[in-house]
Amino acid sequence: MEVDVSVSGWLSIRRRIAAVIALVSVAGVAAACSTQERVPIVEFGYLTASPLLTTNAGSQLGVSTQAEVLAGRLYPSVFVVGQRGQLIPNRDFAVAQALPGQSRQVAYTIAKTAKYSDGTEVTCADFLLAYKAGVMPDLFESYIPLMEQVEKLECRPNNKQFTVFFKDRLGARWRQLFAPGTVLPAHAIAKKAGLSLEDLTTRLMENDRDGLQDVAQIWRDGFKLDLFDPELQVSSGPYRIERVDEKGAVHLARNQHFVGDKSTLSAVTLWPDTVDAKERAAAGEINIADLVGSSQPDWVNRDDPKNPFDITPVVGDMNEVLMLGTSGVLESKEARQAFAACVDQRAVATASAHKSGVPVTPMGTRLTTVDDPANAQTQQIAEAHLGVDIPRAEQLRGETIRIGYRGPDPRKRAMIDAMKRSCEPAGVTIEDASGEAQFLQDVRHVHFDGEEREAVGKVDAVLLAVDPMLNYGNSDATGSNAEALRATEEFLWDLVPTIPLAPQPRTFVVDRTVRNVVLNSSGSGIGWNMERWQESEQQ
Repeated sequence: MEVDVSVSGWLSIRRRIAAVIALVSVAGVAAACSTQERVPIVEFGYLTASPLLTTNAGSQLGVSTQAEVLAGRLYPSVFVVGQRGQLIPNRDFAVAQALPGQSRQVAYTIAKTAKYSDGTEVTCADFLLAYKAGVMPDLFESYIPLMEQVEKLECRPNNKQFTVFFKDRLGARWRQLFAPGTVLPAHAIAKKAGLSLEDLTTRLMENDRDGLQDVAQIWRDGFKLDLFDPELQVSSGPYRIERVDEKGAVHLARNQHFVGDKSTLSAVTLWPDTVDAKERAAAGEINIADLVGSSQPDWVNRDDPKNPFDITPVVGDMNEVLMLGTSGVLESKEARQAFAACVDQRAVATASAHKSGVPVTPMGTRLTTVDDPANAQTQQIAEAHLGVDIPRAEQLRGETIRIGYRGPDPRKRAMIDAMKRSCEPAGVTIEDASGEAQFLQDVRHVHFDGEEREAVGKVDAVLLAVDPMLNYGNSDATGSNAEALRATEEFLWDLVPTIPLAPQPRTFVVDRTVRNVVLNSSGSGIGWNMERWQESEQQ
């Protein structure tokens, strides 16, 4: 039996219906069609802008690979970033309330019915672990900058209530704490480490680095998807992981223990950005796509009258920056200032826009998205740091700056090439090191293991997209306080932990038969409300 189904035919007729597969002879043995054979189902498919390497969005690997696009549906946040950047309370998970006082305090109450997919209740130990992981970045290899603002977190074992105390004059961004994909199952980690939850809580409260070695290793590596462990990666969100296949696709199933609204789609397959999208689309396996740097995906034929997709390019809410090292060539702030002086953000943004087809503009500030009205308050600061200052950059004459990024990526390569051209007159060599270094942990830094310090890392910087509201833990500025915002932007240009470049170009591809899809260019991406997606009935 043969079934001849064209690409456009697949895209127009398959939406949760059986996919009929042609049977062919193998090794000379003819296989006949049978009505008793199991007919496979084409799952709802979501092509992500992530390689889907980990579900720990607070790890350095997770930050480097935008793990939040998946992790946010497994490990919810206390506040959800909506389509316009607004923060929406997630009462199905926890409620937070700021308390009066000279120093900021926030009281949290976890939903009474909040549970993981193994039936274990969510408790304050999960939040305590997230906090301690964030303030022990060397031990956990974490990157959760806002945790630096927390003075302490009071938690009693198995309790549904806890309080966060912030350091003096910090905490204005308290709603961004406990972001998507950062509150992991402490009980499952404790069990894997051979500890009771009470023992884990004690070690965390006492900052017992020696006693937390195994815990940190599990937190760091146990959530990687190439060795998926269903007993460890239990979910508190609307979906749980059913399996991870050989192509790196993550197959989600409805989490029956989730206390919120039941997800409309019982199963969703998330495809990593490393798969052949044209092949997956031809097989009818893509309904939604969230792309970075490509406004004209080659697997969508817009001229085909049967094309089922709408394509929407947007200037994203994530900011692309160079994350700079703190050892080696860029160890001193003066060296970082000199490097920033030869990076021409206008040229970099032009290169990104040309390759992506999305008209992104240069950015000279760090704490806001490109369309934030507060940018008017910092416009002079931004303009002062756009372009190049060759005399200042010449302090690094003769030096080589090695930059990594996840590649191959023609758009990012073009951005690096623009930096090469603008730094060359100052005698500074920019080297594309994407072939050997791609992630945040590859940046040169000083590692402190509790006793000794050592310089580690392969490159001087990595090119990443970051959420401006989740970074810069030493800052307490928000758009509502113009004076503090200006002061902090000036401070960050003196310290230069990063070099802002341009907004991240995003493109959303949505099948017209799918309802309740709301575009969102934050870290969670278009899948921020995945549990509400619904396929229309076919005519």
